[in-house]
Amino acid sequence: MTAASDPVRPDLPSDSNLVRAARGLPVSHTPVWFMRQAGRSLPEYRALRAGTAMLDACQDPDLVTEITLQPVRRHGVDAAILFSDIVLPLVVAGLDIEIKPGVGPVIADPIRSVADVDALPLLDPSHLDFLTTAVRSLVRELGPIPLIGFAGAPFTLATYLIEGGPSKEHARTKAFMYAEPAAWARLMERLALSAATFLKVQMDAGAAAVQLFDSWAGVLSAADYETLVLPHSREVFEAIGSRDVPRIHFGVGTGELLPLIGNAGADVVGVDWRVPLDEAARRVGPGRSLQGNLDPAVLLADRATVDREVRRVVEQGRAARGHIFNLGHGVLPDTDPGALTHVADLVHELTAG
Repeated sequence: MTAASDPVRPDLPSDSNLVRAARGLPVSHTPVWFMRQAGRSLPEYRALRAGTAMLDACQDPDLVTEITLQPVRRHGVDAAILFSDIVLPLVVAGLDIEIKPGVGPVIADPIRSVADVDALPLLDPSHLDFLTTAVRSLVRELGPIPLIGFAGAPFTLATYLIEGGPSKEHARTKAFMYAEPAAWARLMERLALSAATFLKVQMDAGAAAVQLFDSWAGVLSAADYETLVLPHSREVFEAIGSRDVPRIHFGVGTGELLPLIGNAGADVVGVDWRVPLDEAARRVGPGRSLQGNLDPAVLLADRATVDREVRRVVEQGRAARGHIFNLGHGVLPDTDPGALTHVADLVHELTAG
């Protein structure tokens, strides 16, 4: 509940419930948004994207604007998330990458040697005018609703570059990480710079918050994460400077890494569905807010099950300094859009006051 001496200014994205929850400030209700809310579960998205390749759509400011706005209109969520892809900075830098339906990003020339690392092109911010245009357009259209910008974290991007595409074991990535520590560090530094460049452009254009996705960090031991990955995630947050924009950091399968992820420099730690939020709050500590963590599969169940699980997540989230309600990963393609709208409405109803 909002204290009378600390009123919410709902007309300002910078003082929205999402931003306030990220900072651990009082809110008028728990803010809600959904990872992958813009996209594949929406029929209007599929109609708009028909005939346009994913990475082409991500570089069309008009398409980016419309696709980003679609779930805000439909679901009444408390934030928009920029429609983009974590490999887009690599594509803009000049790498040959294709997103194959049902597979994911596929790299034409994977990194297989130290020389390949040193040949990796850097992202030129002057090639991101389309991104600036899209973000500025969205900020105008959204008004008081905050826009979340995002980028892929260095480790997750490294896995795609080394594996050549999605992987279950990430064996090539780990082998390279262990066998070529100096080249690994150079690769991670380059990817950290790329991610920071991508985020800074979005922040400068008006994004009210940013999220760094480290989707595959959960494949690592805590020791390897702490020594070989965490410093480079921290580099991203340090490189985007002292801008007064909340930072969210999220990974999948990272329950054992939560205390470390909390030290990477973000204001909010995203939690997947495997760890209850009250336990996650204990692991992360009092200085960070939490985001999450309804299992996306719950949305495929009956309404009574959905309601029960939403209530559980809301209740457990009260243990955190601040709570942003979300899924524990992205919206599944077969999700009924009506279920998402219902969840947003229910969270607002349960937490209004």
